Amino acid sequence: MNQPNAPATSGGRPHLTRVFNAPRAVVFRAWTEPERLAKWWGPKGFDFVVATMDLRPGGAFHYCMRGPNGMEMWGKLVYAEVVAPERLVFVNSFSDKDGGLIRHPMSATWPLEIHNTLTLTEQDGKTSLTLSGGPVNASEVERQTYAAGRGGLQQGMAGSFAQLDAYLETLK
Repeated sequence: MNQPNAPATSGGRPHLTRVFNAPRAVVFRAWTEPERLAKWWGPKGFDFVVATMDLRPGGAFHYCMRGPNGMEMWGKLVYAEVVAPERLVFVNSFSDKDGGLIRHPMSATWPLEIHNTLTLTEQDGKTSLTLSGGPVNASEVERQTYAAGRGGLQQGMAGSFAQLDAYLETLK
């Protein structure tokens, strides 16, 4: 049984925590292997397409989420650290289909880049996941937009984490 997302802050950087009933190595692979990511990443009802994944510092994960109405949203993670199976540090952005950075499709003042740290710890076969993040090189308006949107981010990640939990249960 997982624990609900617990929003908090760490040094001003909001973070989420969740416990998954799966070993850390399995949860790490769910975050780092394209065929596994496609099973849970993104909003429910969206198709997920991995364009590229280069899992190394400086490498990128470029993806598309396609909604039921055909709308596409592209995103990109650029990895700063990859420490299997315990840590991923990456910068997340919206992108175009070629991987160029773009603004959030529904917010002209959303920060272009969000720095994230994903930490996984294991105890008794269960994995505690902590995800923290915040804007990079953002203006004051962008920081305010991010702060105002934290509830939506937390809700979106709660949905993705629920899908991850369901996917992990299928592996048992």
